[in-house]
Amino acid sequence: MRKWLPLVAICLGTFMLLVDITIVTVALPDIATSLDASFSDLQWVMDVYALALAALLLGAGAIADLRGQRRVYLGGLILFAVASLACGLAPGAGTLVVARGMQGIGGAAMFATTMALIASTYRGRDLGVAFGIWGAVNGAAAAIGPVLGGLLTEHVSWRAIFLVNLPVSVAAAALTLAVVGEFRRPDGPRVDLAGTVTFTVSAAALVYGLIRAGEHGWGSAGTLGLFALSAVALVLFLMVESRIPHPLLELGLFRRGGFVAALIAGLTLSAAAFSVLTFTSVWLQAVLGHGPVRAGLAMLPMALAAFVVAGLGGRFLHAASPRLTIGVGMLLVGAGSVALSRLDAGSDSGSLQLGLLVTGIGVGLAIPALSAAAMSAVPPQRGGMAAGALNTFRQLGFALGIAVFGLLFHNGIRDQLSGHVANPDTVAAAIGQGQAARDVPPAALSAIRAAVPTSLGDVYLIAAIVAFAAGIAVFVLMPRAVAHLAENAQPADGRSADVQPADGRSADGRSAAGRPDDGQSAGGKSDGAPRDTDRPVTHADI
Repeated sequence: MRKWLPLVAICLGTFMLLVDITIVTVALPDIATSLDASFSDLQWVMDVYALALAALLLGAGAIADLRGQRRVYLGGLILFAVASLACGLAPGAGTLVVARGMQGIGGAAMFATTMALIASTYRGRDLGVAFGIWGAVNGAAAAIGPVLGGLLTEHVSWRAIFLVNLPVSVAAAALTLAVVGEFRRPDGPRVDLAGTVTFTVSAAALVYGLIRAGEHGWGSAGTLGLFALSAVALVLFLMVESRIPHPLLELGLFRRGGFVAALIAGLTLSAAAFSVLTFTSVWLQAVLGHGPVRAGLAMLPMALAAFVVAGLGGRFLHAASPRLTIGVGMLLVGAGSVALSRLDAGSDSGSLQLGLLVTGIGVGLAIPALSAAAMSAVPPQRGGMAAGALNTFRQLGFALGIAVFGLLFHNGIRDQLSGHVANPDTVAAAIGQGQAARDVPPAALSAIRAAVPTSLGDVYLIAAIVAFAAGIAVFVLMPRAVAHLAENAQPADGRSADVQPADGRSADGRSAAGRPDDGQSAGGKSDGAPRDTDRPVTHADI
């Protein structure tokens, strides 16, 4: 069992950083009340975290190759813990948004190294099992966030959803120091700073423009200026990446259909399956009057289904076709969203269960296979870049989902309330803050009870269309036969030419002379002390 301790250390950090994407969902009404936050403030509390993850994942992976994967992972843990403390103590919405951004930076450092650490530590069938468990953690963490957030918010405080990260961070750091080896590539390429900056500006300006459009309209000068800035930054990013010898993201990879299909699925999965939960929680609390715990529990079927299916799927990772599992998974997410699109004035939390269950099954099928498909679709020396791009697109999908679906949700409520209330835009904003019952006239409550679930159903219908389109794209673009994940990694008993040994040991625990290193497990020495290990896999060379 000791060989799985490194996976436990890695998954602890992964679980924590992914839970924090959605744990805030059910706490938004309490945050709005406590900090006097607007609807756009609440969108930024959700979005800035995912944006930081998306923008910095690839750059953090390159730094990890140069400075050491375990070192960067631990640094991310420390920053994440400090930022979580700042979130828990935030006196205002602005401070909370900044602290959430710092959380995202720490999360990027952790997330950028998790797949490379797993691929450096395990081989063969163990690698498939490890990725299956990691995928189960991915699928369950984001979905279980609302449940955990509800328990902490209702029984302690909304601040506890951030402060709970402190003991988990300490445990993850201690276990990492004890059992995870160090892997690095000291002769690797320099970090692509220009690519990181231009990509960050493009993504942030796009999301900010979408959020601003909900408040000031599509035609306002500020909104159009942000979209223009995003476009210019994207062009600059493409120019930079096409000209430098070691780009953040090699543009030639986009000529590979399997790689493109994996990115499309990753982006749309996060948007269609997870970002909509934010607005589902608003309906449950602001309109139906559920407390945070009940709202979180209403979304539990998705978490359970994703966890069980992804965990079982890892056992069949070597045999199943990623094209089939990802494609079917996305179609199931679409089917679940169709079921959820039927919400109306007579719906309650029970109306969510079937749709969330089907969506969770789709999530559990798709997530583990996404990792295999992205890395197997590219040359072995670009596996880490592909993994980083996949994780980047997944977080970008969540950020865009919050912005786009938030805009549609707000505008849908506003349009349906026109003629029923004096200021529908103000009422729609109040609903978005979870304050509908308190901030609207009693005579308008019946109109709100019809408008909110109907608007939410429309959002789910659009999410279904997006998921169906992604599923079709996977079947069209992804090859029927995808290279075996373990074959795309370097052999376990050989060294990559790009990697320097940290202590003269090969990946199977033998010394340079070929003598077995007694007591050396996949994760480190039997005495519990960490040891640098000559695994051939880095972020750029999975």
